[in-house]
Amino acid sequence: MDASVIVVGAGPAGLALAGELRLAGVDVIVLDRLAAPSGESRGIGFTIRTMEVFDQRGLLSRFGEIETSEAGHFGGLPLDLGALGAAHASARTVPQSVTEGVLERWARDLGADIRRGHEVTGHVEDGDGVTVTVSGDGANLRARYLVGCDGGRSGVRRAAGFDFPGTPATTELFLADIKGADLSPRMVIDRTDDGLVMVAQLPGGIHRVIVGERGTTPPERRTAPPAFSEVADVWKRLTGGDISGAEPVWVSAFTDAARQVTAYRRGRVLLAGDAAHVHLPAGGQGMNTSIQDSVNLGWKLAAVVRGTAPDTLLDSYHDERHEVGRRLLTNTRAQSSLILGGADAGPVREILGELLTLPEVERHLAARVSGLDIRYDVGGGAHPLLGARMPRLRLTHEGKETSSGELLRTGRGVLLDLADNATLRGRAREWTDRIDVVTAVPHDPTADHLPAGTTALLLRPDGHVAWAAPGSHSDLPMALARWFGPARRTREGE
Repeated sequence: MDASVIVVGAGPAGLALAGELRLAGVDVIVLDRLAAPSGESRGIGFTIRTMEVFDQRGLLSRFGEIETSEAGHFGGLPLDLGALGAAHASARTVPQSVTEGVLERWARDLGADIRRGHEVTGHVEDGDGVTVTVSGDGANLRARYLVGCDGGRSGVRRAAGFDFPGTPATTELFLADIKGADLSPRMVIDRTDDGLVMVAQLPGGIHRVIVGERGTTPPERRTAPPAFSEVADVWKRLTGGDISGAEPVWVSAFTDAARQVTAYRRGRVLLAGDAAHVHLPAGGQGMNTSIQDSVNLGWKLAAVVRGTAPDTLLDSYHDERHEVGRRLLTNTRAQSSLILGGADAGPVREILGELLTLPEVERHLAARVSGLDIRYDVGGGAHPLLGARMPRLRLTHEGKETSSGELLRTGRGVLLDLADNATLRGRAREWTDRIDVVTAVPHDPTADHLPAGTTALLLRPDGHVAWAAPGSHSDLPMALARWFGPARRTREGE
């Protein structure tokens, strides 16, 4: 084997997955067809959940100073994300190129083998692994698993025969990063009678312009980026302004097509990110969901490769993330109707605007677009955190201040003993090669959203609560075996 895992695509999903695998000690090769990063930045920020995920891995400091905001939107209707009471706010104006750079340096620091200028042209799967054909020198590489993180036009997806149903594009929109334009920010979508306009100010004197016209012919599949003159022409028709003299940094087009694979796994081939789901990039949810796909998959794939968990653990990747992707397409298609719909969508916008004055409605949609509403099936029980992501919990451990996020930076599971329970710790002893058992005292349980009476929490490496006491129907060893494999004694046949 050349590596345990080959990842195709060095975008946010592929690089995040490489980092997660290396954090768990699994060897990985990342192949990307481009000789160098494109420098394009479709995504320009992080949702609250991605901020939490990066905090869990200690990555936030690598981005330097991040501009954050508690303002969000659903289909152009404003949302107060601060109503969620999360420890983090969403990040604004972080170009995707910067995100990719941070993730690549992290993955390389951990020992990932990232090879650019290597285009995958095919693969063959057998009972022991996958043989990948790479263009150029015609070399074959072999790994136990192959993961396609190669975008919406994924070659891995096509070659492996994944079904990719959905709805075709009806509208094309243009995106351009430009210099030398004096534009006022329009961070919330500005609808005109004939289309929509959005402007974001990025670092370095760059403005991001997004424009789209209504009533245009359904777009044909482009094989090259549009000319900047197309963007300038649409801008002038919609706003009356002239940006034709600006300098384009890069130009792209996207559509409202919405598709999702029916399975995220076929044998030894898996998909993550845009290779598994494409949609209108409303609120930047695509890149953020892609990164979270990889955080969900990484620890599971690593456990299977290391032999500490059975291959069936990988099935939970599909079970959990396919539902997340389905809900993502639902909410982005709903936003598409609000954003791209003309006068006929006005009544819906008006009614939804009225509903958003209700705090519970605003919190529901804010959680939806922030990724904080995700809850996995980890087994029954009454504890309100079961299956949900763990909010940042401030703790004192061995006389030092820490948090639940900091405890996850090793990429291992964490059993939080909040009641100094020696019996509980003893029941987890056979899994301490895969999890950390931490006895700690919460600083302010109420302020940190810890349900009253909670004495213990089992956190998966992705930060979701797999078991809680009291309140889980499963006992602790059952939960540990489900998510981290058999007890050490059982696994080793002692």
